[in-house]
Amino acid sequence: MVNGARYATLEAETQRKQSPLITLQQDAEGFIRMNRHYPASVRIRINFTDGSTGEFSGLALNKAYDAALAEFRAKNDLDARGYSRTSAGRTNSGNKIDFVPVHPGMQE
Repeated sequence: MVNGARYATLEAETQRKQSPLITLQQDAEGFIRMNRHYPASVRIRINFTDGSTGEFSGLALNKAYDAALAEFRAKNDLDARGYSRTSAGRTNSGNKIDFVPVHPGMQE
């Protein structure tokens, strides 16, 4: 039974080494809810509103998140760290967004 135990151990190690899969749903406006970076090795499946699905790495979605954050900061006249240097008080921290635009043909 040594070979059977060895096979079971190898199978269990293989299952543990597989990267986890997260499933996200695109909303009607074309966004997914993403308020932080995912680990680069995580695989993320997105169910798009048109019925198609796409699978992306955490790294690819992190790039989309960074682009959306940079666009948000540029539109709101914030610096690279998310601060407004022109007004005395801040109403929005600028360091965080909650929604990232995605589309089925998005580059990996």
